[in-house]
Amino acid sequence: MSGADVGLALAVFLACVVEAVEALTIVLAVGFTRSWRSTFIGVGAALVVLGGVTAALGPALTTLPLNVLRVAVGGLLLVFGLQWLRKAILRASGLKALHDERGIFETERSSAHHAGELGPGVDAYSFTIAFKGVFLEGLEVVFIVLTFGANQHHIGLAAAAAGVAVGVVVLAGIAIRAPLARVPENTMKFGVGVMLTSFGTFWGAEGAGARWPGSDAALLVLIPAILVFALAAVALISRRRPADAVPVTGEAVVGA
Repeated sequence: MSGADVGLALAVFLACVVEAVEALTIVLAVGFTRSWRSTFIGVGAALVVLGGVTAALGPALTTLPLNVLRVAVGGLLLVFGLQWLRKAILRASGLKALHDERGIFETERSSAHHAGELGPGVDAYSFTIAFKGVFLEGLEVVFIVLTFGANQHHIGLAAAAAGVAVGVVVLAGIAIRAPLARVPENTMKFGVGVMLTSFGTFWGAEGAGARWPGSDAALLVLIPAILVFALAAVALISRRRPADAVPVTGEAVVGA
């Protein structure tokens, strides 16, 4: 296995752990508060739709010419990576509140508790919230797996890394029956943002015709360089942040 393959598997694994933890929090909140049956139906429906999206996009990506594929993949990874990295920098510098699974769990439980009485049959609220949470978080997983896997012609490796990540999170959730609040999500998101941005820059430039010195070995320079840039941004923002500034909250429950 090459260094690029290891980086691919690690980036996919970390990204999928984060997304799975967030989806698990939502599922647990509505399941414990309202209806497990309706919640599991929503989860199942989301997985079916995600399977359809994967089946439709996977073959389409692999038929693209290599340079076109790398430009497309690089662009998608930069969209995801820069979004994750921007939020991670704001959290680390104190301008944005840290992601708190326990707080999100309690917020979701409160919303579910005030969503009205449970009726016969499938509970629409449980179904909808579980479906939305799993689908939106899962959609990012699908795009990350397909973009990494298609570009490196290792969709199987990317899918395996994603499967292991989701399996670990689900088993941990079953074991403790509570949101995985101790998972260092904020640190992991910072790392995933750096990795996605690095690979997106690398593959996008290759697709546009650039040649990196040392080929894949250039990632060993590019990843630390982007990490140093991000840490420098954190230090600069932290220095300029007013001492009485209050971190912005109100982050959407679903998303990075």
